Amino acid sequence: MSLRVTEIFQSVQGETSRAGLPCAFVRFTGCDLRCGYCDSAYAFHGGRAMERGEILRALLAWPTRYVTLTGGEPLLQRELPELSRELLAAGFLVAVETHGQLPVRSLPREVVKIVDVKSPGSGEVMRDFSILDDLDEKDELKFVVCSKADFDWSLALVREKRLEGRLPLLFSPSHGQVEPKELVAWMLGSGLRARLSLQIHKVIWGAETRGV
Repeated sequence: MSLRVTEIFQSVQGETSRAGLPCAFVRFTGCDLRCGYCDSAYAFHGGRAMERGEILRALLAWPTRYVTLTGGEPLLQRELPELSRELLAAGFLVAVETHGQLPVRSLPREVVKIVDVKSPGSGEVMRDFSILDDLDEKDELKFVVCSKADFDWSLALVREKRLEGRLPLLFSPSHGQVEPKELVAWMLGSGLRARLSLQIHKVIWGAETRGV
């Protein structure tokens, strides 16, 4: 059985608490959500079928042993748990970026889960928070903020679920909707214990450049 892949590339991690580190990316094809701020809609369709071994060989050709499995939505790929196990066995630090509305229990515990908590401004607001029970201190929650109302919703959720100090919290301004300085002001005013996360790959190469 194969996985459907849109692109494999080497870059630096543009987000998360590991931003700036050299990283290899596997972007899988297909997503079951349609968020308004999505910057990888080109991965909704197309791609090509690749065997796990083929993906592993492509990644081993680069020196970095940090890989991010992203999409689309990577958890739609049935072979993702086994690919993750093989990457871990090969010495990779493995991160999976997910929208958080599919189960992660099939993934090895060592995989770092980066969960994009969907705020109302995304158009796909998150309502089921059961995934929080399957995360630990090495995993991360990302909140993409499209407005002050989005920030207030995210802050209320963080406080309600007592997430501060439990695992890293990342707050990102939606590109073209919220200025970074606005989000910083909201964070400072609230006393929120979270990290500002900017998409540094867009700063380096521009918002429309693929494969970076």
